[in-house]
Amino acid sequence: MASILSKNTKPELIVRKGLWSRGFRYRLNDKRLPGHPDLVLRKYRTCIFINGCFWHGHNIHLPFDDLQFTIESSACCKIPKTNREFWVAKIRRNKERDKEEQRKLAQMGWHSIVVWECELKPKQKEQTLDSIAFTLNHIWLKDRGAYPELEETYLQAAEDITK
Repeated sequence: MASILSKNTKPELIVRKGLWSRGFRYRLNDKRLPGHPDLVLRKYRTCIFINGCFWHGHNIHLPFDDLQFTIESSACCKIPKTNREFWVAKIRRNKERDKEEQRKLAQMGWHSIVVWECELKPKQKEQTLDSIAFTLNHIWLKDRGAYPELEETYLQAAEDITK
């Protein structure tokens, strides 16, 4: 596990290049914020976390009972069959830590966006990047009180994009 990188991963580079080409400027891995977000957009008061599906347990429901290790793998997150107890406990800790970090950021007035590794596959990449850009623009408008009568329109469009 020591060789697993936490910075400059391929999914992170895809998001960084996509946002930069769309005109968004950001800082990397700000250590002053909880969780050291991968991208920090101060203008939008938004943190973006780019999560690996395996390490953060994408689409895996973890029961509260610590003694139960009969967790099913999802399409993008396969839990190893060997040393299963270790991996389930590790993924559970990672998911709990992620929730706590996002809670702390929300208390500080920051928005959090989580991008999953599987959402950056070639077929979905552009749609995901467009969705992030749309969400950031919506956050910027909402925080500045612009166009309050159009909020439902923006929310409906965001739902349509994510489908």
